[in-house]
Amino acid sequence: MEEGLVRMSTEKIGVNEIKTKNRQIIYNYIRKQGSVSKQEIVVEMQLSLPTVTTNLDFLKKQGLIDTSGKIKNTGGRNATAFTYVKNARMAIGVDITANHITAVAVNLSGDIVSMERRRSNFDLEDDAYLREIGEVVECVKKDADIMDENLLGVGISVQSLVSDDGSEITYGMALNFAKKKREEIAAYVPYRNRLIHDSYAAGYRETWTNREFQNAFYISLSNSVGGSVIIDDAIYEGNTHKGGEVGHMTVVPEGGEFCYCGRRGCFDTVCRAGRLTGYTDGSVEEFFRLLEEGDETAKRLWDEYLDHLTMAIHNVRMLFDGMVILGGYVGAYAGRYMDDICRRVDERNPFGDRAKDYLVECRYKVEASAAGAALFYIDEFLDKI
Repeated sequence: MEEGLVRMSTEKIGVNEIKTKNRQIIYNYIRKQGSVSKQEIVVEMQLSLPTVTTNLDFLKKQGLIDTSGKIKNTGGRNATAFTYVKNARMAIGVDITANHITAVAVNLSGDIVSMERRRSNFDLEDDAYLREIGEVVECVKKDADIMDENLLGVGISVQSLVSDDGSEITYGMALNFAKKKREEIAAYVPYRNRLIHDSYAAGYRETWTNREFQNAFYISLSNSVGGSVIIDDAIYEGNTHKGGEVGHMTVVPEGGEFCYCGRRGCFDTVCRAGRLTGYTDGSVEEFFRLLEEGDETAKRLWDEYLDHLTMAIHNVRMLFDGMVILGGYVGAYAGRYMDDICRRVDERNPFGDRAKDYLVECRYKVEASAAGAALFYIDEFLDKI
């Protein structure tokens, strides 16, 4: 029986699982360190030399580590450097929105290796549009030089609720996804693929690469408003995959506008990007340019917008007591206004904690949902290595 960091649990898990755990321990250590010697792994991981040797041989055969380098010693022979190969496997993520198709290739470190963004009007009934989804995937795959055997899969981010297995849309009113199935949307994507809710994907992208956000709530402020709950580094979907759907919280109980869901007063109606970009023919960039220049209409719209947004931020903080991340089209421009946003949130908070300590703008401005969709396959691979 192999020993190692999992040896205390040998009564409960089998030999094969112990081998897998040890392999993951070794691989993750190399990923973290970048380049290490065999002896360092033995000492740091408290594993036997035969166990380490066997697993290093396996990882090398899989192309996951490189052994061409050396670690210089002050005396004696230089030791072989076992180096992490982050591009050994990749996944592709696609984000489908009203006016764009965005695809990215993501490596095992979560880095974006290639990106393609095309302006294309959403229409799942148009075969040419479906073909373009496939073309964007192929463009990114070619640009990132991904061989078929090294492509883990294609995650497709959609502005809809998705079934547990990622095979179909269960609710898709923001855009006309209405009960579409994966094989229809991905008709021209000839690789493993699945559908992923866009807010979940974007939120997970933010927290996957920043482990400080173990518990967080991601608010997506785009053409529609959504959210995702991250608890202990995992997405909390709720009992019926509606966890985080802040867009349909009722915030205007009397006389609110109609939401696309058919009801009045939803958070989406007051904080979707269109509340601002309706003034600038759909351009978020132009709205914030005018706001910076002191345009009175832009200032009034932004002031109204922040009244509703900061109420939602406060309520989310009261519910979850974790980090709050502002993302989506509007969140990408929130940085220079964070002092004002934090001040407004603090005025509502009875506990004295300061918004500047838990409220942040998103780090990923354009490709968050696409990259997050790809990370589904990256995580799947890392969990099974």
